[in-house]
Amino acid sequence: MALDNTPQPPATPRDPHAGAAAGLVVGALGVVFGDIGTSPLYALRESFRHGLDPTPEHVLGVLSVMFWAVILTVTVKYVTLIMRADNRGEGGVLALATLATRGLNGSNRRIRRGITVLAVIGLALFYGDAIITPAISVMGAVEGLSSVAPGLTPLVVPLALVILVVLFLLQARGTADVGRMFGPVMLVWFIVLGVLGGWQIAKHPDVLAAVNPIYAVRLIADQGLGIFWAFGSIVLVVTGAEALYADMGHFGRRPIRIAWFGLVMPGLLLNYFGQGALIIANPESVHQVFFALVPQDFVIALVILSTLATIIASQAVITGVFSLTRQAIQLGYLPRMEIYHTSETAIGQIYIPRVNWFLMGGVVALVVGFGSSGALAGAYGLAVTGAMLVDAALAAAVAILVWRWRWQTAVLVFGLLGIPDLAFFIANALKIPDGGWLPLVVAALVYYTISTWRRGRRIVAQELSEGALPLRQFLERMERVPDRVAGTAVFLTADASRTPSAFLHNLKHNKVLHERIIILQVETMEVPSVAEANRVEVERLGKGFYTVIARYGFTEQPDIPDALRACRQHGIAYDEMETSFFLGRETLVAGEHPKISRWRRDWFISLSHSASATKTFFRIPPNRAIELGNQIQI
Repeated sequence: MALDNTPQPPATPRDPHAGAAAGLVVGALGVVFGDIGTSPLYALRESFRHGLDPTPEHVLGVLSVMFWAVILTVTVKYVTLIMRADNRGEGGVLALATLATRGLNGSNRRIRRGITVLAVIGLALFYGDAIITPAISVMGAVEGLSSVAPGLTPLVVPLALVILVVLFLLQARGTADVGRMFGPVMLVWFIVLGVLGGWQIAKHPDVLAAVNPIYAVRLIADQGLGIFWAFGSIVLVVTGAEALYADMGHFGRRPIRIAWFGLVMPGLLLNYFGQGALIIANPESVHQVFFALVPQDFVIALVILSTLATIIASQAVITGVFSLTRQAIQLGYLPRMEIYHTSETAIGQIYIPRVNWFLMGGVVALVVGFGSSGALAGAYGLAVTGAMLVDAALAAAVAILVWRWRWQTAVLVFGLLGIPDLAFFIANALKIPDGGWLPLVVAALVYYTISTWRRGRRIVAQELSEGALPLRQFLERMERVPDRVAGTAVFLTADASRTPSAFLHNLKHNKVLHERIIILQVETMEVPSVAEANRVEVERLGKGFYTVIARYGFTEQPDIPDALRACRQHGIAYDEMETSFFLGRETLVAGEHPKISRWRRDWFISLSHSASATKTFFRIPPNRAIELGNQIQI
């Protein structure tokens, strides 16, 4: 389904997060800030791994760049500006793309297509980032064991593998119970970050001079083009900034902003400056500077707390992948997959087995293949900075098309804010030979899969519609009504205005009609949710025929029986025990088609074969479903 400007049913205005209750603020700490909150484990350390000596001037310069990156990229760009752009309370790249297209008219097809392509690129880059985050976070925490006893270093990889594998195995059980622990643990984590950093700053207050941007300018002037090697690691302080916007629908912008300004940003900045103060006092501490912030007797406690924080960060990323995948499926970007709801009360808690095992396999391979968080740092950052550039471009489009800014103002504001992102992106591009190729490969595979699926579904839809007779025309030509049998027959179709092939096959072979015929189309709207009052649209066509359009938001799970129950108020006497569901099942046959290459054709057929059954995805009772085949050459 392309991002378009089709009319949408009115949504009930809502502000589910009004008031910014303390519980929402604490909850946001556990989900929204997990990724960016664990960056102190490795960000400053990695900045001095590429030939940059830990001299006081260099330390102040790096801290200055970090400080202004956090202020400009996270605080100004995301927290202040981009979080204003919400789609019925939801955030993320899909929300930005949807908002951007909302201000277009039908003549702007090229702009619409460009926005859609950017949205798909953003999705692909998110997957490239998500496969690295759990590996680098957990390994960065477990490596603290080396600070306690260098002899424990060989245990780092096995222990990280055990933690990560257990985490993925637990996904099927849901995160309701663990989730209640996330916020308090991260609350302690950010307080500890601030206290440890403040303690070192109190010993060496001169480090606060790095707030002056002149130190960043001097570092860049001193290093020249070589600064890009340091930028490739400094960017780690803003990784996870996109989560502030993507997870806005769970908590609301106000709780996230309160948590950021009140605790997270102060805790992070204090810790980075505290690490810098320690490096200035003892340059040798740069190799494990985070764990050097505490006396040796407390390192184990800090390792345990760090590990808990990184597990939470990993869980947040995994949950985000599940949520984004469901949205992509609903919007037609990916084939249907089995989706399990792990909570009867929380709609956002879902589990997608295929995605879970894909992530686990990739994360295990990364831990074994790279062996340390330092090695993984080379692979980390490129996908994040690419996604940030996409966000900046889409936000500029929203500012022009929705907020009605002058285009010069939008380009100037987001262009200036995009300069740090572009610098970080170029810096990370230099790391392609050292692992930066990995997220690009993952993103390229995801992009190829999404574009292939969308192109293939368009071709299939075109093939099905070419020979389909308009439903009203069919009813006009149906002079003699065949024998009717008791009950209701529901025929699922992609276009309720045309006669479904499954209906024609049933009529041809069985030569009977049910007393009620419902032609049902499921439509995914480009809004997070649809009000129950607007769930179904029913039209009576006569001769016992009805068309029903069931509308769902891209965060909702379609439920056909539930939608039909909502039709009772429209005069349809729905009884599940007297209803049969007729589903078309396309059998794709490889052939020659001018609109798709052989490689894409074979991949699309493979994806189609792997897609979940229609009856499972739409929650149709298996004992009431009848599938009728249809062969299509592609």
